[in-house]
Amino acid sequence: MRIYLDNCCFNRPFDDQGQVKIRLEAEAKLFIQESIRAGDIELAWSYILDYENSANPFPERRNTISSWKEHSTIDVEESPDLLVLAKSLLKKRLSAYDALHVACGITADCDNFLTTDDNILKQAKYINDIVIIDPLSFIREINL
Repeated sequence: MRIYLDNCCFNRPFDDQGQVKIRLEAEAKLFIQESIRAGDIELAWSYILDYENSANPFPERRNTISSWKEHSTIDVEESPDLLVLAKSLLKKRLSAYDALHVACGITADCDNFLTTDDNILKQAKYINDIVIIDPLSFIREINL
């Protein structure tokens, strides 16, 4: 199984853990990371993850997130086909960055696109090329 985690998902453990939902999503994401390290799940990476993460103003977060690139089995680069796909995803009410992330997940032939972004999760029903899911639901669905 191959998955793509967007930038929101990678940042979840660094978010304020005062809300139960955020804390549970962070724990689920950390559990998924352990499954990636164990080789039970493949991780896809992308140029847009690199780009977005490079703008993170917190060096510890930026470095921790970028270290996950070495655990990925595929690194998606920008291509004309990917940009066409991302442009079509803009019509499904995704922001430009979100459309690029989803397009990278689809291009990497991922089974699941994991996010904690409420807007992406709301639009998931309109995107048929990849399963878009939050980390907690993902764990429930695949029974890790």
